[in-house]
Order: sequence, then structure tokens, then C-alpha cells
Amino acid sequence: MIGVGLFVSKKINGDSVNYIVAGRGLILPLAAATLMAQSLDANATLGNTDLTAQFGFWAGAALPIGLATCLFLTGLFFAKPMNRMNLMTLPDFYRRKYGRVTEVIAALIMVLSFSLLLGGNLVAGGFLFEVFLGTTFTQGVVLISAIIFVYTLTGGLFAVAYTDVIQAVVALTGSVALIVYVALNYGITIPAGMGPANLGQLTDPAQGAYINLATIAALGLGDIVAIDFMERVFAADSPETARKACFTGSAGTVIIGVPFSIVALSSGSILSSIGVEAGEQAVLYVLLQEAVPPWLAVLVLAGIVAASLSTGDGAILGTSAALARNVLGVRDEGSHGETVLADGSGILNEGSDKLLATTRVMMVPITILGAFFAIRVSATGMLLVLAFDVAFAGLLVPLVFGIYKPDIATTPAALAGMLTGSFTRLGFFVLVPTTYGIPNNLLFVQNDIFTASFDGLPTFIAPIVGLAVFLGVAYATKDSYGTRTLDRDGRRTVVAAGEDED
Repeated sequence: MIGVGLFVSKKINGDSVNYIVAGRGLILPLAAATLMAQSLDANATLGNTDLTAQFGFWAGAALPIGLATCLFLTGLFFAKPMNRMNLMTLPDFYRRKYGRVTEVIAALIMVLSFSLLLGGNLVAGGFLFEVFLGTTFTQGVVLISAIIFVYTLTGGLFAVAYTDVIQAVVALTGSVALIVYVALNYGITIPAGMGPANLGQLTDPAQGAYINLATIAALGLGDIVAIDFMERVFAADSPETARKACFTGSAGTVIIGVPFSIVALSSGSILSSIGVEAGEQAVLYVLLQEAVPPWLAVLVLAGIVAASLSTGDGAILGTSAALARNVLGVRDEGSHGETVLADGSGILNEGSDKLLATTRVMMVPITILGAFFAIRVSATGMLLVLAFDVAFAGLLVPLVFGIYKPDIATTPAALAGMLTGSFTRLGFFVLVPTTYGIPNNLLFVQNDIFTASFDGLPTFIAPIVGLAVFLGVAYATKDSYGTRTLDRDGRRTVVAAGEDED
């Protein structure tokens, strides 16, 4: 995989458009494969099986179902208009519609959110190295961080595009082969009250309904404002390609992800039949190590590792580009795609345009931050969902209204909604003792107000608060403040003196 990154780095040619959005030239198979691989990461496989084995089908399957829902909704409502705008990063939209301050705040929220997502992938990689290579968990996190860092640094989104088609085939083959092998050799055993038919997991709070529904909502809606998904939408060669790629990726996510949930339901009986206990180890890794033949274990692990590289690449690349372009304001004006074409030599030398070089530098702190979250909170599924909880609470409303109700989407409304929604969600995070059933050992303030029974509800409360504040401020300011109008291609129709259109 690193070799692929080094090989395709020649195609970057010193151009940040090639590096960040693959030259905006991904055809349908490549665009669909990159979206599918981005959703089927180690969080959605390892976290899926752990949650299913412990709490039931809907606790784990909520991850791939939520991600598939996001891709479907993105294809239905957002892929075509967002691709048509020729954006480089998602915060670019907030700049065009709401201005520079909103752009910076949106970018910072995304950096926090996707550092958590990166951390979840590094957790899975750390466990994998610990189980199969004999490292410590921390050493495993450091190793997988270094691998993803080099992979991303060299090839950018091109590296992912050239490998994700193969990865998608491997993941699909491994998923189907795993469930067929388990069914033929051990049988599918569903513990009472844990299966797909037990809808109490979606209706009864005592069975985790709040958490399961919150997971689907956070991923299904919060992931719409995911910089890694949107990178791939921007990289598609046409709006129609972007739309079809989202629908294809949505179907693939369910087809590949749900079988892992079914296998996890049978994990207890499988391990008992061979006299093995999972203990503190990840259920999927124990099954692959003890209950299936080596060729199948290698096939499934290859899909997980490749998906982790893809997702890690997207998280590091997207957040680093947002820091460089949207926070630091690095742009190369006056040339196609805001880039200065060069000979492509080197990684950080003058052969790269300013945005490309700065993006690569920003990858260092982003990778370190992701590794910190992984070591501090070694829970894959929780980090994945929390990442999109924050985005759901603060960023979705300004995006939706900016596209579909632009006449009331004022800058003060966007700022107020983003800040109140995000801070409400972060406030609940530090006050509620558990997050998606996992003890909060990252930052918890002891109190007698919120208990673990409140877990899951903050996912719904925070965006509602953000929406209410957005609408209140919007109607209060739409006449006195005015709105920025965008044309069909996402360009501002009126640009004030001294303002940069992009």
C-alpha cells in the first residue's frame, strides 16, 4: 500500500488539486469504491462486532446502517450540488456562504471531529498489531499511525483511489466468505433477545434504544458533513457520478457490514465450542485467530487493514487540508484550481505549491492528535460515533439551510447555531459518565445530575438546540443583516469590495 502511495505520488505533479481531490477526475467505479472503503473502516467492522457481541444486533449493525444511510442521503440531496461547486474542502462552502469567520470555526470543529475518527481507526490497528504481531497496544498504535502517515503523505487521495477498488473486492469477498464459513462449520446461533428481530433494541431504553438510535442518527446525519466523504464527492468527475457513487457505496456498506454483525451474534457459541474465551480482546480478532482457517483470516484482515488505510488517509488528508487552507488561509491564487503547477519533485520542496506543502506539514500534528485519542480512549465504535455527533450538532444545519433555504441563512445564524450545537454536545460529553455505553475516561466532570441512563439523548438534544438557535437568529437578522447569495455553481452572485470570492 505504501508502494502504491509512492508510485502515484508522481501523478500529483506538485498540484494540491491532484493531491486533495485527485484532480476532480474520479470515474464512477473509483468514486464508489473510495466512498465504500471510507465507510467500511476498522471502526465499522471491529466496533460493529464488539458492540453486537456485547449488546445485540442493532448495537453493532447501527454502524454500517448509519453510514449507509448517510451515503444514501448525501446522494439524494447533496452530492450533485456540492460536486458542482468545485470546492477543495468542505469548509470552503461555509466561507462562500457565510464568510471567513464561519469558515475557520467550521474547519476547527471538523479537525476535532476527524481527529476522533482517526483515533478510532488507530485503536483498531493497535489491537491488530497487539494480537497478531505481539506488540503492545501503544506500540501498535504508533506503528499503524506511522504507516498511514507515510501512505497519506506520499499519495494523497490518488493513493486511495488506485487501491480502493481492489480493497472493496477483498472486503466483499472476505465478508461473504466469513459468514458462509461460519454458517457451514458452526451454524448461525442468535442468543435470545439479541437478534435483528428484537426491535426492543430500537424502542426500549432499557435495551439500549437511545444509544442505538443515536448511533444511526449521528452517522446517518452527522456524516453528511464529513470532510472525508465530501472529499470523494468533490473528486468525482461529474455531479451525476458523485450521486451514483454515493448510492453504490451505500448499498456496498450494508452488504459488507451487516454480515459482520451476524457473525458476531454467533461468536459466543463458536468460542465456547472450541474452548476459547475472548477476554478483553476484540471479538473479531479472536474469531479470526482461533476459529477460522489462516487463508480466511488473512483475507478478512487484509480488507480491514486496507479500509483503515483508506479511512485514515481521508481523516488525515481532510483535516490537514482544512487546517492549511481554511484556518491558516493558505491559497495559491491566480492559476487553475488555485494551484501553481510545478515539476512535482520532492514532497515539501519548492516543486510543490504552497497549499500542498502546508497540508503535508499539518499532517504531523493531526496524526499525533489521533494517536493521543486512540491511546487515551481505546474504544473504536465510541470514537467513531462521537466524531460525527459533534459535526451533527454544529455543522449540518448551516449546510442544509445554506443550500436549500439560503434566503434566511445569515452569517450570524450560522455562527450561533454552530457554536451552541457543538458546545452543547461537548458539554454533555464531559457531564455524562458514559458515551455510547463506554465509560468516559477522557474528560468527565463528576456530577449528580446526569447518569448513564441519559446516554444517547445528547445526540438528539444538541442539534435541536443548534437548529432552534439558528432559526431564531436567522429570522431576527435576515432583514437587517442580509444573506450571501450563491448561484447554481456555488459562486457568490455579489462579492463585496476587498472580499475573496472563494
